[in-house]
Amino acid sequence: MRQSNQVFQFPLNISYEDFLPYYRGQVTKVEVIDTAGRTLWISARHFRPFFTRSGIRAYFKMVVDEQGNLISLNKN
Repeated sequence: MRQSNQVFQFPLNISYEDFLPYYRGQVTKVEVIDTAGRTLWISARHFRPFFTRSGIRAYFKMVVDEQGNLISLNKN
């Protein structure tokens, strides 16, 4: 039986200054809590495209495969 992809939705609100260590690779994982209350550790590199001068302030939808590999990460 084939397992299905998992979908997680969560807000992320982090300032420019607070995200710099992640952007520079000094910190590798971002901890978020999804709307179902699950704690997720996501590689910070996936958030780099969303990083602006005001930081990252968005609601995200993330899809992972059955092995936990990222399929997509999009702002909602």
